[in-house]
Amino acid sequence: MSLETAPDHIKLAVDLIELLETNQIDNRIAEQALEIVLKDVRAKIAAEAQSDSE
Repeated sequence: MSLETAPDHIKLAVDLIELLETNQIDNRIAEQALEIVLKDVRAKIAAEAQSDSE
């Protein structure tokens, strides 16, 4: 499968990995930052679900 035909979440993951590697971000720092991002995204998803059910 080529990246052009890959699902959007795969394309985004590849872009994020490339961004981290290009900027030579330490893996531990990247992990900590991604945990914050994941927490934020999950909170937004929960808020969306909450507003959809009202």
